[in-house]
Amino acid sequence: MTARPGGDGRPLVVVLGASGFIGSPLTRALAARPVRLRLVARRETPVPAGAVADIDVRTADLAAPGAIAEAVDGADAVFHLVAATEAGWRVTEDDLAAERLNVGLIRDLAAALGAGGQGARRPVVVFPSTTTHLGAGPGGAVDPGSVKSPYVRQKLLAENVLAHAAAEGVLRSVSLCLPTVFGHGPATTAPDRGVVAAMTRRALAGEPLTVWGDGSVRRDLVYVDDVVEALLAAHDHADRLSGSYWEIGTGTGVTLLSLFTGVAEAVAAQTGNPAVPVVTVPPPDHADPADSEDVVVDPRPFHAVTGWSARVELKDALRRTAAALAPAPAHWGGAGQV
Repeated sequence: MTARPGGDGRPLVVVLGASGFIGSPLTRALAARPVRLRLVARRETPVPAGAVADIDVRTADLAAPGAIAEAVDGADAVFHLVAATEAGWRVTEDDLAAERLNVGLIRDLAAALGAGGQGARRPVVVFPSTTTHLGAGPGGAVDPGSVKSPYVRQKLLAENVLAHAAAEGVLRSVSLCLPTVFGHGPATTAPDRGVVAAMTRRALAGEPLTVWGDGSVRRDLVYVDDVVEALLAAHDHADRLSGSYWEIGTGTGVTLLSLFTGVAEAVAAQTGNPAVPVVTVPPPDHADPADSEDVVVDPRPFHAVTGWSARVELKDALRRTAAALAPAPAHWGGAGQV
């Protein structure tokens, strides 16, 4: 990437949400590059050891008026990782705070970059989204009004804002549609973010793992380190990817029953205790229809452009997650006997 005038010759890369689940490992990866790196989050982001990049750490409430514009001032590239995560993807229709974070900040970002007089070198915006386009067909457009899930609809609206800005020449946007992302985030991240981490913690506590229905629902799971590599690949190939969405995943569906069994086995291998049982239960009343839908993505188009493929095997990824979440060995005794 070519740096914009006024810098020291190195491009300015901004990470919004730098202290989060994906932002933390992305920050470590970017810190190894010869760039100027601006890390922005509500919490202070630690500077990675041995960083090559020149790093500027800022704490900010990006939902505040003018905060986005200040954060991305002069940026050559922006990784927008801010999202409403308190309720996960179960956002309600009346959750205005979630809508502000999921859609409003993207509008602020497009407006800020559009007001910056970018010239020929349009900034790159890389945006991790969700599996909004499954079933639309290659290159198919999805009408936000036809999407039942408020969270998915908000992500789709955000994608559309970026695509429109790219079409107008304001920026280059790459939206990555992600299925279930898992792994272990930093200590500052909410501890049970995602089903794999939650089930790993249950198994570490010796509790049975419950799967709704018969466990035959299939999901595509991608390890967080592979997601970071996809984000970097999106940035590095932005000219060819801009203005569209790209599915990121393994391309393989795993049943929830086999996933939870794998979690139990990974924890047993970590602790030396017997694997906790995995039991099937009826879906609760609050279950969403999407809970019973298969989600398997097609990463081949993205691979064709960038060469990226998910490299961490599921078994190894579950082992890494169990190792990261496990307490010290002195605390293990009898955990599997509860």
